[in-house]
Amino acid sequence: MSIVQRMKEQPMFRNLLIFLSVVGPGIITGSVDNDAGGITTYSVAGATYGYKLLWTLLPSFIALLTVQEMNARMGIVTGKGLADLIRENFGVKITFYIFIFLLVADVGNTATEFAGVAGSMMVFNIDKNISVPLAAIAVWLLVVKGNYKISEKIFLLFSVFLLSYVVSALMAKPDWGEIGKAMLAPSIQWDTPYITTVLGLVGTTVAPWMQFYMQSSVIEKGIKIADYKYTVWDVVVGCIATVVVAFFIIVACGATLHVNGVHIEEAKDAAFSLKPFAGALASEVFAFGLFVASIFSAAILPLATAFYICEAFGFEAGINKKFSEAPQFYSLFTLIILIAVVIILIPNAPLIAITIWTQVLNAILLPVVLICMMLIINKTEIMGEYTNKQYQNVIGWTTSIILIILSTVLLVSGIGVG
Repeated sequence: MSIVQRMKEQPMFRNLLIFLSVVGPGIITGSVDNDAGGITTYSVAGATYGYKLLWTLLPSFIALLTVQEMNARMGIVTGKGLADLIRENFGVKITFYIFIFLLVADVGNTATEFAGVAGSMMVFNIDKNISVPLAAIAVWLLVVKGNYKISEKIFLLFSVFLLSYVVSALMAKPDWGEIGKAMLAPSIQWDTPYITTVLGLVGTTVAPWMQFYMQSSVIEKGIKIADYKYTVWDVVVGCIATVVVAFFIIVACGATLHVNGVHIEEAKDAAFSLKPFAGALASEVFAFGLFVASIFSAAILPLATAFYICEAFGFEAGINKKFSEAPQFYSLFTLIILIAVVIILIPNAPLIAITIWTQVLNAILLPVVLICMMLIINKTEIMGEYTNKQYQNVIGWTTSIILIILSTVLLVSGIGVG
């Protein structure tokens, strides 16, 4: 018997091989959570409040973990996407209105991601008229000309690159004593700007489209119920990675911009502002992280949208299918990217207004999607023995209620700003 064969018979090694075979959906979905909008939120929080808001990462982690585990379980047990399940359980009419609004919101979200590409490349003196079209072409080729296995490997590589923010934070030489104090004994303020920022940090964790992508990717990967526990670990690792990246973005901006009283409004402002305090390399590494996050999300967002729209209305969907096999899927994916790119390339496009109203739409739709999920996952005729246990329902409904409250506040504040 060879050494490799003997190793495969070892339980630990065998479990590792199984984990590596199912890994992907949880890590990718969690990593996409750190998109251009998320990085902007973390950067502004660090620049404005230093380390004071690091405590919000714990509830953010719990919310993300709870929702993504339910998505993975529903996908594995039913073999159906969330869009399919919503249509079957709540009817075509409700599904139509949900997905029309989701489509509009995701076009705006995709435009925001390409804005992140443009802003990050400005640090390297590359004009948006060059960076945005090239990024769009690269994303299109990856999805349309690739397959699921190739795309997933590249997406996982992108996830690793997001750890570049750890480098930026360490180069900023943060005060670890102050960080520990902020985490263990948070100083909470009750003024409106502080509360609004807290809402933004927790509320940016879960977006409606993420739930559809997570469930669809589990199905496309062909994960079976026997491998469920490994998928849970995939979700856990993805959520941990998400929170770690958020932690170091806040730390990087808190250690440099906050202590020097620098005000920022966008993630690219943070990249530019880091240079005089942490050096050109730290600034460039931060910008590189923003670029990776933006182009990563610019691929996943329209992909997720094409997935759930096609699922909802019975069209073929999937990266492993040829264009001739899933024309609606690839056409919708292409159209979303084209519209987003055109928006970004329009001179003086109202990007802030687009971002605000996109978040307002997300805020309207998130409660609807979460309630649908909780009702579906507790139906025995759908989930069999894999419905939520009592403690999972407590966590799930509590998370849903908190996110609904946050979304409502975001909705009201968004309308106020608009």
